[in-house]
Amino acid sequence: MNILQMFSWPFMQRALVAGILVSLCCALLGVSLVLKRYSMIGDGLSHVSFGALAIAVALGFTPLYFSIPVVILAAFFLLRMANHPHWNSDAAIAAMSASSLAVGIIVISCTTGMTTDVDNYMFGSVLAMTKADVVLSVLLCAAVLTLFILFYHKLFAVTFDESFSRATGLKVDWYNTLLAVLTALTIVLGMRMMGAMLISSLVIFPALTAMRLFHSFRGVVVCAGITSVVCFCVGLTVSFTLSMPVGASVVVANLILFLLSCVLGWLCRR
Repeated sequence: MNILQMFSWPFMQRALVAGILVSLCCALLGVSLVLKRYSMIGDGLSHVSFGALAIAVALGFTPLYFSIPVVILAAFFLLRMANHPHWNSDAAIAAMSASSLAVGIIVISCTTGMTTDVDNYMFGSVLAMTKADVVLSVLLCAAVLTLFILFYHKLFAVTFDESFSRATGLKVDWYNTLLAVLTALTIVLGMRMMGAMLISSLVIFPALTAMRLFHSFRGVVVCAGITSVVCFCVGLTVSFTLSMPVGASVVVANLILFLLSCVLGWLCRR
């Protein structure tokens, strides 16, 4: 089966559209998160999303609509905890991750057990994307990309020097919160396809790969976006051709490209 035939299936078209948008959002936000050493916030929020979706399934709510406000609220408090003088970011993320996973597991064990819907959200499924999911993904990803472009220079300043930005009158806390909220939205949107356990890789790998090849912020952002979209398309194609989980295939594609970028960077330094 060639690529054109493969993408003639409606579920593959939905997966391609939503996946490209989510991958692009993850990569752009991931650059700032990695540079600010907040890269594990994606992992923490993905675990929060798992707990939220478990509760949503148990109560009969629509998982995406229930998870979005919960994860945004978690992102807000996680950022506050990370900036608190008596906490550090690693401890805050670890505490919230473990607590969310525990709540999710308890809720699942007390209800019907592991259902197909929960399994899809945990590990991702290319078949799980509905038309409503795609519409929601397009609208929210468009909002994330618009806000990122609109506040690009402010996010750049906050990413590299918070103290100087604060001294110039920039609302550093507000932009940090904006970054966390945008990340929360992207994480929730990516759960359906990548799975809550793997979505954080889309935040980390493209940024790390781009940083091995470019040194300017703009170059890293552009390279990360292209890298993320290409790896998603390759992973989606491989997963369909070889009947492999799409989330794992995309992560492995990102890993391979990251390792190649490490080798290329080493050769250039030589």
